[in-house]
Amino acid sequence: MTKQIETHTLREWLDAHQPVTVLDIRTDDDRIQWAIPGSLHVNAYEALQNGQPGALADLVIPADRPVVAVCNAGKVSQIAADVLANRGFDAQSLAGGMKAWSLAWNVADVPLADSSVSVIQVRRTGKGCLSYVVASDGEAAVVDPSVTPDVYLDIAQRHRWSVRYVLETHIHADHLSRARELARQAGAALLLPAQDRTRFAFAPIADGELLRAGNATLRALHTPGHSDESTSYVLNEAAVFTGDTLFTNGVGRPDLHADPDAARARTRFLFKSLNRLRHLSPQIVVLPAHASEPIAFDGRPIAAPMEDINRWLAGWLTSESEFVDRVTSQLPPAPSNFVRIVALNEAGDFPTSDPTELEAGANRCAVT
Repeated sequence: MTKQIETHTLREWLDAHQPVTVLDIRTDDDRIQWAIPGSLHVNAYEALQNGQPGALADLVIPADRPVVAVCNAGKVSQIAADVLANRGFDAQSLAGGMKAWSLAWNVADVPLADSSVSVIQVRRTGKGCLSYVVASDGEAAVVDPSVTPDVYLDIAQRHRWSVRYVLETHIHADHLSRARELARQAGAALLLPAQDRTRFAFAPIADGELLRAGNATLRALHTPGHSDESTSYVLNEAAVFTGDTLFTNGVGRPDLHADPDAARARTRFLFKSLNRLRHLSPQIVVLPAHASEPIAFDGRPIAAPMEDINRWLAGWLTSESEFVDRVTSQLPPAPSNFVRIVALNEAGDFPTSDPTELEAGANRCAVT
């Protein structure tokens, strides 16, 4: 019988830097969409489907460590694991494949000039979502939670922090929000940007409002463009959580749930919002809500000081009309199932079925 390994076990192995060969057998087209950091790729999917061992028959890989075969849904990878097991390898298949892997995560500490606050970046490596635990003097806030609430609660418990606030930068379109459930379990206040889209109770936060947790102060900065309600949060003038408005290498897409005219109008708002952000301190650390590539288990945060971002962003913002043309002409394909995901996030509902079916697919929130 084919041995299988669950996502949480492989995640723990990679997080502990345990020797393992992750073998991605998918097609080149599937591989380029999203992959497990550090994995070895062999395009063997079609050959294995047709009953041929293909490149796996002679593949040279280390024999002194387990091999985990990966495909999209965890079925053809079982065939790959059998081929390798017959060759004498300790081989197993990743249960659920890349769909299940979309829930995998790792963390990184974010160093800041202000030592009175701690920031931990929680990275959903299988999807590219970035969320944050911000803490000071035993109190914490969680920004844009995208993995299960127990992850944030465990982090808080280990550090003896009490989660006081759960915040969203905007209503997300590529993943199901965990904010409402996390706030419920933590007994925390749930805060969203002021808007009339959502149909559940929350505390609205408006431009300029302040939240305090210990010595940490979060200042709301309304930055519309990606969505009308998009709001960034400035932390002690040392960091800024920019949601999907500004990334380390791109800007937020303005077209989801918008016709072409509305997308261009949003892009004009985005132009103004980016100018507002870029005039924050050059040393302020930009902390976005997404990354466009799989996130390695390296403990290095996805972040950049504003002065580094300004080196490329300034060239984008020389003219509003040129910016609008540039952004609207370079829009990537829409995220998978975004209409259904937005509807669930607006309703505050979380499906009882496997969320990976809805959330599967590459991250496509940025224009680069």
